[in-house]
Amino acid sequence: MAAVVMLCGRRMGRRWQGLAVWVLLCVAHLSTAVEVYTPDELFVENGTQAKLTCTFKSTEVTYSRTAVSWSFVPDSGENRITIFHYTDGKSFPGTYGPFKDRITWAGDINKKDASIKVDNMQSKDNGSYICNVVNPPDIVCIEKKIKLQVVEKENLPLSNVPLLIGIICAVIGALLIVASIIFAVCIFKKKKSRKHYSGCSTTDSLMAQTPFKQPPRKSPCDTEALVTQTPSAPVQVNRNVIHSVI
Repeated sequence: MAAVVMLCGRRMGRRWQGLAVWVLLCVAHLSTAVEVYTPDELFVENGTQAKLTCTFKSTEVTYSRTAVSWSFVPDSGENRITIFHYTDGKSFPGTYGPFKDRITWAGDINKKDASIKVDNMQSKDNGSYICNVVNPPDIVCIEKKIKLQVVEKENLPLSNVPLLIGIICAVIGALLIVASIIFAVCIFKKKKSRKHYSGCSTTDSLMAQTPFKQPPRKSPCDTEALVTQTPSAPVQVNRNVIHSVI
């Protein structure tokens, strides 16, 4: 019984080891792969030029051997075909009939930009456009595709950019209005305070600087003291004067 348990443990250990090695290989594979970024969907007006945007990320420095390839898969379900190739600073447009002399390079390898432009888009150009980049030794590419649809001008979806610009302008305008109101209120209060203020004359200023000294006032108690201090002598009449008069 113990031998069976040990054997099962060894087998499980080997399985876990194999799984760990597989995970490490996958991580190493992804870490050295070129990552490509494109929009998922693109609407183009009929008869106009379309820019197929593609950027990439690589752990290696880009140089002359960095290569870009664009492929096309039509909505009709036909096979995938290469329509453009770029390497060593040179463009190689595909000879596929519908795209002949219509594709131009619009990227910059040094900026990790692999975009192209397609002139005179037609409804027959509807389909998936696939961007692939290799940057040796990063030769594995996680490619991305753009689902493109050519429509008439009136059927183009509304872009979010004008809406965002309108919102930003509205916010800035509101802030300016609020700031103007606050400034006007401050100016009004300042003028009002100046109007209610009355300045003093030179005489008033001198009087304010040289205080006037008044004599001390006597209180009722002092008056009573004066009354008590004055003697009330009786009036004496000369009897001889009265007798002579009589």
